[in-house]
Amino acid sequence: MALMRILGIDPGLRTTGFGVIESEGNQLHYVASGTIKTDAVDIGQLPARLKLIFDGVREVTARYEPTCAAIEIVFVNVNPQSTLLLGQARGAALTALVFNDLPVSEYTALQMKKAIVGHGKAAKEQVQEMVKRLLKLPSVPGADAADALGLAICHAHAAVSFAAIAKSTTMARKSHAQYKGSRTY
Repeated sequence: MALMRILGIDPGLRTTGFGVIESEGNQLHYVASGTIKTDAVDIGQLPARLKLIFDGVREVTARYEPTCAAIEIVFVNVNPQSTLLLGQARGAALTALVFNDLPVSEYTALQMKKAIVGHGKAAKEQVQEMVKRLLKLPSVPGADAADALGLAICHAHAAVSFAAIAKSTTMARKSHAQYKGSRTY
């Protein structure tokens, strides 16, 4: 398996986490991690905050030159307004990734936690500790950076399976959609 440099993104309107790892087969190596914060901009200035996220993800992409990216899929909160705001932050990060021509894979928090800790109900502290162990870090990363690193690790594991499937069968994106019961498939 070829060397992959994976950028993981944990989107958030106040704090967006990022993590960069290298993966070659089963070997994982830490490259960098951190957060993009929008606290410097007034909370009511949504467009300016989204621009900070977009610019921050573009800067991380330019600096670390990943070959692919993994981003968390937004879940629906109890508060619909929070879900919409988080979705916009995710959209800004996703746009920055595709602006830089990166292939992007999407994973739920449950999928990431299952890949890192072994079960989908893992606490943030468990994810942080397992990321530390898997990447042989001297200390636990911050929660947002750990989630981003977890997404990158999740993709590294999934990519091995995707490559095996690709070798055994022809994989192609769906070129059509089915419409059924108010949903497009």
